[in-house]
Amino acid sequence: MDILKYAFILIGGYLLGSVSFSIIFSRARGRDVREQGSGNAGATNMARAFGLGAGFLTLAGDFLKAVIVMAVGWALAGDWGLAAGGAACITGHCFPVFYHFRGGKGISVGAAIGLAIDWRVFVGIVAVFLIAAFLSKKVSLGSACAAVAIIVLSFVFAVPLPRLLLAIYAAALALFQHRANLKRLSEGTEPDFKAAKPK
Repeated sequence: MDILKYAFILIGGYLLGSVSFSIIFSRARGRDVREQGSGNAGATNMARAFGLGAGFLTLAGDFLKAVIVMAVGWALAGDWGLAAGGAACITGHCFPVFYHFRGGKGISVGAAIGLAIDWRVFVGIVAVFLIAAFLSKKVSLGSACAAVAIIVLSFVFAVPLPRLLLAIYAAALALFQHRANLKRLSEGTEPDFKAAKPK
């Protein structure tokens, strides 16, 4: 039955999304990433606290879990299944049940969502992120710009409705998670990104 398929996609997607690689990797190093730097359980804070290698490893893990969830969703229920899986995964990533609902800000998972929506959307949001982050030296600004870009590009490339709705949800959640960063950006107090030197 379709309802069972969607229940499996939503529950499974949320639970897999709740697996926080930043917390797992940081605890393996004897510290909890949520007690370091900005306190966020994401790839950027991992890079700040443990170095670029740890940040990229976290990004890869978060990206891959989202790809798996959306691939399963698409196999079971087509585009609507993909959208349900992506929405569930990014919700779990931001509000993980395994870690007292203190998770990441959705950017790594959002990148995977961009790829699942349309490869051209993915290329566009990565380009926007890199340009904005490089010019400003602020990852948060790059992330916010990429969140806006995923909606704009989804309209530009006329993606199917389920994927468009997924783009809007992912962007809205990412921007909500960056609300403190956006406030500091508007006040001119957001710090520049600087990765830790690996030990």
